[in-house]
Amino acid sequence: MDITPFLNREYDEPLYQQLYMFFKTKMHSGHIQPGTKLPSKRALSKHLNVSQTTVEHAYEQLTAEGYLISKPRKGWYAAETDGDFNDLTAPPLFNTETETSPYLEDVIDFHHGHVDLNSFPVSSWKKTIAKAVDASDFELFQSGPPDGDLFLRTMIAVYLRESRGVKCTPEQIIVGAGTPVLLQLLCQLFPKGTAVGYENPGFHRSKSVLKAGGLRVMPIAVDESGICVNELHQYKPKLAYVTPSHQFPLGMVMPVGRRLKLLDWAKSHGAYMIEDDYDGEFRYAGQPIPSLQGLDQNNRVIYLGTFSKSLIPSLRVSYMVLPLPLAERGQELCSLYKQTVSRHVQQAVAQFMKNGEYQRHINRMRTRYRKKRKTLLEAVKRELGNDVAIKGENAGLHIILETNGIQSEEWLVSKALEEGVKVYPASVSYDTPPQTTAVLLGFGGLSEENITAGIKKLKKAWLRP
Repeated sequence: MDITPFLNREYDEPLYQQLYMFFKTKMHSGHIQPGTKLPSKRALSKHLNVSQTTVEHAYEQLTAEGYLISKPRKGWYAAETDGDFNDLTAPPLFNTETETSPYLEDVIDFHHGHVDLNSFPVSSWKKTIAKAVDASDFELFQSGPPDGDLFLRTMIAVYLRESRGVKCTPEQIIVGAGTPVLLQLLCQLFPKGTAVGYENPGFHRSKSVLKAGGLRVMPIAVDESGICVNELHQYKPKLAYVTPSHQFPLGMVMPVGRRLKLLDWAKSHGAYMIEDDYDGEFRYAGQPIPSLQGLDQNNRVIYLGTFSKSLIPSLRVSYMVLPLPLAERGQELCSLYKQTVSRHVQQAVAQFMKNGEYQRHINRMRTRYRKKRKTLLEAVKRELGNDVAIKGENAGLHIILETNGIQSEEWLVSKALEEGVKVYPASVSYDTPPQTTAVLLGFGGLSEENITAGIKKLKKAWLRP
């Protein structure tokens, strides 16, 4: 058996958690391919000289997060994952037969990160890309400004001012290939060990990047209005990471009153807020609320945005707006690196924005996603009724389904997959075990027909006699 993770019994981290992280890392890296059969609990516990309970807890956590599939009387198999780091060319870790799971074919995937690719204006985008590549300005074939081309930063500044109320100049904007890249840079603006209050629950990947960048992450509870300001006053972090437009994963929209209290907290403590506006373009109920950055009068907000949800994920174009006190230092740090986004892609996105195609696309997608959301909510109410509670439905591209704890999260995920449906556990976003049992359902990447069919399958999976 070719598997020997290093499990340190002197660590504070439990052995099952170390084993869980080992498998998770191997699956993200591609060393464990989808469909690969894992060792049985008994065999692995004997090989590692740990209890079967340790292996069982690790496997259960991996199953709850969608990394493993438990097949009755056959064993445990690696599932398809949507991680950012899969390397499909990596060799498999185990010298065992690989069996392709029937559950991985024709799956209706309610992934919260997927968007409607069929509605993307491919023809217009191809013309814009071609124009950028064929431009007579050969300067575009050279390395550009490390903070991003001025054309794109200017168009972003105009768009943010008009659509999100963000007040900034192009000089305050840094462009990067994805939010994690920008967060890595941001971490370097603060001393190692700086405390950052992070929503609990919150987006686990960004939290991991902040930890890797040397910041000390402090979980801060959220309530129905968002992050709890009283806990920020109590624990006094120097940074706070928030998602006010659509809290991840619970989905609430932070009201203006809470936003103003957050700004007062930042001012009184000399702290900064990191506002992640990851899908702020899509709101379905109530009046638009200005961004935190737009409400800020004291330069205490760092604003993050991306084109991954509004255009397509593969662009890998995100941006960060630094407040004036940090902008100069941010530019100095940028000068140490090369820009991570192709200049031709930057040119194309900027031109897409300038000619109005981007805003027209956003308007079309608001209509499309509103229809998909309506289809999803109606299907859930019709098929699942009072057995679930819907949360976070007023913005963004996913909802939360709470199930009143009748069954475990692991059971919900695995039973859904048996019927050919992928839903996602909410617990991965928590620092402590949640009080409710809940799963995430994204609807952006599914047709209305698949949304309806998927909810019918969930009814069969969860509510069968």
